Amino acid sequence: MRDPFDSGSVSAALVTSDRPWRGVEFHPALGSTNTRLRELLATEPGAYAAGPGEPPSGLWWVVTTDHQTGGRGRLGRAWTVPDRASLAVSVAVPVSDRTQAGWMPLLAGLALSRAVREVSAAAGHELTPRLKWPNDVLLADDGDRKVSGILCELVTVGGAHAVVVGTGVNVDQTRDELPVDTATSLVLSGATVRREDLLVSYLDHLVAVLPGAGPRGGAEAARTAYREACSTIGARVRVDLPGGGAAEGTATAVDDDGALVVSTEQALRSFAAGDVVHVRRAGAGLA
Repeated sequence: MRDPFDSGSVSAALVTSDRPWRGVEFHPALGSTNTRLRELLATEPGAYAAGPGEPPSGLWWVVTTDHQTGGRGRLGRAWTVPDRASLAVSVAVPVSDRTQAGWMPLLAGLALSRAVREVSAAAGHELTPRLKWPNDVLLADDGDRKVSGILCELVTVGGAHAVVVGTGVNVDQTRDELPVDTATSLVLSGATVRREDLLVSYLDHLVAVLPGAGPRGGAEAARTAYREACSTIGARVRVDLPGGGAAEGTATAVDDDGALVVSTEQALRSFAAGDVVHVRRAGAGLA
């Protein structure tokens, strides 16, 4: 039987003087953690604010659930998992301007990949995550199948910008509990970890890579680290576009806006995450 999420231990670990997190809101079941966090952001300061001058109540809050019943990925794709088998979490972080939003799913993926490697190593079986542009974490240990997806939403809060970062990680699913053959879980890849440990590690790494939140110079270092870890760069890819069109070529870079640069037969083309339906390796492969 799968254990319920221990939100108390996570709150004790995260809500400390040396971390920006302000609280952890846990639900046994919830339609969407992203939707709930947007509700917190829309709430006037009060229930969660310490006093006048505090930031909007949802900023730096963590919303998580044992069972997300209405989760979704990019372009409204459904994301359904069994109760207590995954990590479903959303956080709201401030950004200084809208241009940072294009990098948020990429940096969140980098933070999660580092957390997966860290907690799986601590559990005795270090996994090898790979980053697929823009928002997927794959596991080389199970044929580059997808273990996580990330959905970021830009919102305006009191005239300032924030990004809601929603993350779903397959932790304990069996093969029969996964919706497609291209998906995997941590346990299927050989690592049995606590969801609580994974969440704390992920949020610590997320702070470290966020512009303005991590160490000085950390944002540019994180972008460089993402580019080095992104398995899409250097691969021959097919980019499926809305309306049925497609572009095929070699992915050569991720530019400063977070867009994927593809060298096609005609020209170099840049694709923002919101402007593509799928990016797949051309010809073959799960990723």
